[in-house]
Amino acid sequence: MNRQAQSALLFLLGAALWHAGTTDLYLRYVKAGLRPLLLAAAVVLVAAAVASVGYGWRRGRRGAGSGAEPGSGLGHGPSADRPGADRHGHHAPHVSWLLLLPLLALILVAPPALGSYSATRTGTALQQPLAYPALPATGPLRLSVVDYAGRAVYDKGRTLEGRRIEVTGFVAVDRSGTPYLVRMALNCCAADAQPVKIGLTGAIPPVLQPDTWLTVTGTYTPRTEKDPVNGGPVPFLRVTAATPVPVPHDPYDESWNT
Repeated sequence: MNRQAQSALLFLLGAALWHAGTTDLYLRYVKAGLRPLLLAAAVVLVAAAVASVGYGWRRGRRGAGSGAEPGSGLGHGPSADRPGADRHGHHAPHVSWLLLLPLLALILVAPPALGSYSATRTGTALQQPLAYPALPATGPLRLSVVDYAGRAVYDKGRTLEGRRIEVTGFVAVDRSGTPYLVRMALNCCAADAQPVKIGLTGAIPPVLQPDTWLTVTGTYTPRTEKDPVNGGPVPFLRVTAATPVPVPHDPYDESWNT
């Protein structure tokens, strides 16, 4: 890989990061709060590529002005003392071509957000909340999966009793046939995403397609079971209605680390 190829690769990688950071594509990889850092990295890569091209162009002009072809080892300067230095010194090892892999992944592969496959093979990551924000006194409670699960398990549903609740998540069904409403929660990026699950009971739709996003309306129930994967607590919601909805703008839940 010569200098020109290195510069082109840096530029393309920076451009791909910029494209991901200026669209919703980046949300499939990292949390929303990391967007500025992603854009900054894209700018640094593009600037490095431009600087590398400029350096090579200036060096070529100096070589032409000295009456020797760049890389010939003739003329004046350090290259005259080390014949062939320029001819071999500016080539990176062949392993450098592996840098093409993340570039191809960004350009050619746009993986969906983690879904039911990961959720049914990973135990619930529910954590006890540090505090419970105040809820509106009237009207339905529109809660996240993480918020409902935390209140149901660790607060024993004291703020949920007798309230109409709406929760949105995707469907997952374990091997025993138990349906869950799930949201993948993450600390940093998709690599550390873990599911938080709510078991569904009551008026469950007769056909549940895994990875379908639903807004479930229901009421609190004290029923809690252990996750079959890691034994973590999984609260239940008594369903009264379920409505299919589009995949949300940000499919991950970041509420536990904001």
